[in-house]
Amino acid sequence: MDKKKSNYTKRDVSDFTEGKFHFQLFGRWLVARTIIPFFYKVELIGTENIPTDRNFIVAPNHISYFDPFIAGEAVKKPIAFMGKKELFTNKVLAFLLDNLACFAVNREKLEVSTIKTAINVFKTQKWMLGIFPQGGIRRNKRIEKINKGFAVIANQMKTDILPIGITGCEQYNWIPFKGKLKIAIGRPISYNQDIDKIIDQWGQQISQLIDYSYIKNDSDVEEKENSQLLKNKL
Repeated sequence: MDKKKSNYTKRDVSDFTEGKFHFQLFGRWLVARTIIPFFYKVELIGTENIPTDRNFIVAPNHISYFDPFIAGEAVKKPIAFMGKKELFTNKVLAFLLDNLACFAVNREKLEVSTIKTAINVFKTQKWMLGIFPQGGIRRNKRIEKINKGFAVIANQMKTDILPIGITGCEQYNWIPFKGKLKIAIGRPISYNQDIDKIIDQWGQQISQLIDYSYIKNDSDVEEKENSQLLKNKL
């Protein structure tokens, strides 16, 4: 059991296979190209902001189970998303997530295995790293309680962040063509700045892109703890 959990946490470069890429493409086709257009009128803006010359971290807000497929279809890239480790306790769900190239993380604490997997994602030169900075699904139309892990990883890996705002699926619509879904891609956020500034820029951009309220994080010691962990272990 411990070995299995470890496998879901740590990913080598060889784990990001063509098979998982094509399985993810199928998921995007099923969700983002078939189901969503049948129930939602989709507005996609900001595609000109997607970097074409480098890897980046895909960082959407999180309002539904559709979001990983929506983000992947928006940027037209294979994305290895982080998922809370609790999701991988269900064998069927773990199988699906694994084949979608997702990997397990501890949301309470940034671990070394997470950083090593992030490094391996970037090494592929094809896959992007996907992180939901707020952690779990939030449907209250507020950008708040932003986890610092994504900013720490960006800073340490020297990788910019692409903010993506998603709104319209806060509550699922199952009446054909009645819902409205907006996907707004913001300007890349530079990794080369203070951690709190990265977080603040992400929060401000997402709130402006989809008209959410933004509640800035309270200052705490998490940034120092995470940064020190990376410096000691990498």
